[in-house]
Amino acid sequence: MRVATWNVNSVKQRVPRLLPWLDERQPDVVCLQETKLGNEAFEEMLGQELDRRGYRFALHGEVRWNGVALLSRVGLQDVVLGLEGAPGFPHPEARAVAATCGGIRVHSVYVPNGREPGCDHYRYKLAWLAALREVLAAAGSQEAMVCGDMNIAPADADVFDPKAYEGHTHVTPAERAALASLRDLGFRDVVRDRWPQERVFTYWDYRAGMFHRDLGMRIDLVLASAGVAERVKAAWVDRQARKGSRPSDHAPVIVDLDAAPDGDIGPMVPPPSNPAARSATAKLPQSR
Repeated sequence: MRVATWNVNSVKQRVPRLLPWLDERQPDVVCLQETKLGNEAFEEMLGQELDRRGYRFALHGEVRWNGVALLSRVGLQDVVLGLEGAPGFPHPEARAVAATCGGIRVHSVYVPNGREPGCDHYRYKLAWLAALREVLAAAGSQEAMVCGDMNIAPADADVFDPKAYEGHTHVTPAERAALASLRDLGFRDVVRDRWPQERVFTYWDYRAGMFHRDLGMRIDLVLASAGVAERVKAAWVDRQARKGSRPSDHAPVIVDLDAAPDGDIGPMVPPPSNPAARSATAKLPQSR
């Protein structure tokens, strides 16, 4: 079974990329984030195309902002929209959808950004992550995957230059501790498990040529319970989907269970256009 997660940064903008990608990569389960589309509009735009490809889908959309979706051609049972106990800002946002797909409880999540350390949105982010942990903990030994844009780089190795991120969100001790609390439940970061020493990014800012200079961060994760993690045969970042015309600023993460039809490709597909030295001192675009 192939499971993929992708922050598409607007389904409407990404349709010309999304449908050919589905045909090429043939994922069985797809977690989408930042769909930025209401449910009716999503179904009108993509319902027939997804049905033709054999996908059932669960939607938790929101006009203009946020939005998550689950696509599955291996079953879609016990769908839950939203996250029980999650705070709003001030109202609940469309940031989580879960369903059982092929015998695995799959969660597609879009964690709040946090904006600035210490601000109200940052505190909202930490509270939202605490609610996610409670939901996962309540499920006990159920085999599960948490897939999505976590808006947290787990370690310094997951950003192009830790110094560039000082004073910013995504790397603060509190955020990383919240993410670690999910791993404490037994969830494993399957991409980092398979590529412990590699330079692996999933997000590159649109500005300042960050992608072509390979100045990114790894914030799109697949966390798997122990039984699922043991089935992983390949885990990789589909960089090809970040190239070309009108891409998302995120690349999909692909995980193969039980069999790896394309092999265990690795964290970079294809290699960076212009890899940056590890000693790079480039600033974040928002810091300029």
